[in-house]
Amino acid sequence: MAKSTEGGWFRRLFSRSTAERLDPTREDLVIVASCFDDAQACSAVLEDAARTPPVWTAASDVLLRHHLLLPAHEVEDAAAVAAQDDYEVGPAAELSDIDGYRPHVDDGVPLVLQRVQVLDALHCSQERSRMAGLAQRRGGAVLGWDALQPAQADPASG
Repeated sequence: MAKSTEGGWFRRLFSRSTAERLDPTREDLVIVASCFDDAQACSAVLEDAARTPPVWTAASDVLLRHHLLLPAHEVEDAAAVAAQDDYEVGPAAELSDIDGYRPHVDDGVPLVLQRVQVLDALHCSQERSRMAGLAQRRGGAVLGWDALQPAQADPASG
């Protein structure tokens, strides 16, 4: 089994580090990874994100956002259930790059559920599945997810 050069998930989980968590309200957050295609694997998305600017930094926190479309009367309940896993309702996000597909949801309203975490393919996939179940049980749909990190200075521009 290959050893991680970044200390691995166990060390990150049980570290006594006092590093500050990412502030989800930072003005300099940019989308470093996103997926609005149910057929695309999180591992493939994150592999691309690690080499395509703006580059995703695997060892750093991200603001993981899930974009859902729910019936208006289900939004409050969905937010309360997601809050049990430290998700918060985030500000509405413009999703103009979804290739024209929008599932139909009666009286559907967009909902963004977000939380700060270190992201890897396994946990991304688990959370994606969790959100699909949350939306489906309430007559809604998941549009996709994205991950934001602070913008990195471009070393070529210096």
